[in-house]
Amino acid sequence: MKKTLFLLQLIIASLAYSQSPHPALVGYWHNWNDANAPYIQLNQIDSRYNIIEVSFATPAFGTHANMQFTPIGTSVNDFVNDIHQLQSNGRKVLISIGGASDPVTLSDTNDRNIFVSTMMDILNTYDFDGIDIDLEGSSLSVNGGSIANPTDAPIINLIDGVREIMRQYSLQHGKRLLLTMAPETAFVQGGMSAYGGIWGAYLPVITALKDSIEILQVQLYNSGSMFGLDNAVYTQGTADFIVAMTEATIQGFNTPVGSFYGIPAEHVAVALPACPSAAGGGYTSPAVVESAMNYLLGNGPRPGNYTLVQSGGYPDLRGMMTWSVNWDIVSTCGSANEFANTFENIFGTSAGTSELTENNFEFYPNPATTTLQIRSTNIGSGMNYFELYNLIGTKVQSGLFSNKSFVVDVTGLSKGIYFAKVNDQVQKVILQ
Repeated sequence: MKKTLFLLQLIIASLAYSQSPHPALVGYWHNWNDANAPYIQLNQIDSRYNIIEVSFATPAFGTHANMQFTPIGTSVNDFVNDIHQLQSNGRKVLISIGGASDPVTLSDTNDRNIFVSTMMDILNTYDFDGIDIDLEGSSLSVNGGSIANPTDAPIINLIDGVREIMRQYSLQHGKRLLLTMAPETAFVQGGMSAYGGIWGAYLPVITALKDSIEILQVQLYNSGSMFGLDNAVYTQGTADFIVAMTEATIQGFNTPVGSFYGIPAEHVAVALPACPSAAGGGYTSPAVVESAMNYLLGNGPRPGNYTLVQSGGYPDLRGMMTWSVNWDIVSTCGSANEFANTFENIFGTSAGTSELTENNFEFYPNPATTTLQIRSTNIGSGMNYFELYNLIGTKVQSGLFSNKSFVVDVTGLSKGIYFAKVNDQVQKVILQ
């Protein structure tokens, strides 16, 4: 018992949280060699990519839950050193789960436990900052229940498994695991027209883990056409498709089995292929991407027929994601670094890969009992976003303020360790 308490004290004393970039330029990295998009070392990734998602952790041959990952072009030690170098520059490195060719299906609690154990081994071996859920094909399917109350065992077990991974990661690493998701449009916006099979199958997972998702990046490619909130049909590869699908993700929509309530803009990224050959369909030229993104951000005119529900757009939109950094670096598929250049043209920044060096906010008192006050030491212009997360990464409080101080009522929360976040600054707080 004394040993357990001592270890817990060490864990608590060492708790720290690494900020997650905003705006985010997310890029997938291939752990294989493609003649058209060759294998590159992590240190060759364009420095503007501040979140790198390593593709993929997949089930061992003959299994569907025993997850494995081994870098093919370097040693484990060198790969870990490369990850640490990226992290030292404020960049985040996540391990992506699944992909198009390797179904992950957690049919029962034994599968769930194997999934949790093997994913924790991968996270601990490589010191990843988090996980990305990129399940496609037959991995997720709905055959009953609803968005709020799923009945399919693989969906329930995935939700429970991710929650357990987040809990263990927080305790072992002293920080909140970053969670991203990259569903295809049929699994999300497809729920507007149908709910069954793959149609809408991600919606129960997103809803259950909504307050833990750092970035939701629905793939706006390999999609075909989808309904927008205005009941019109929009086709991939157009500005209208980008705008309509992104707003549906943020605003939410109705489905045959209930409502999907959406994800805040600051946790949504627009996901597109880096160049024409990077996906089977959905490539969109830089000029069209810029017109769509500027309209979404409230910085430009409507580029097509779709009109945003929210006047003024979404200036807090998290950023952009691409498949992939390997495709983006080559000059034989579009121009070299085309996607990163487009991102920089839109956001006017290289995405700030460095960590904040100045504490712009302080949290007082800490430990707190009934209220937690946020005080600004160097407040900037505009609104500030406050979020409070528990140890398993669930958001339990949030707010928006523009004053130099903000008071949060914490009387209804359990005692323990939390992570308080204002904009991109995060600090551990204790409620007692």
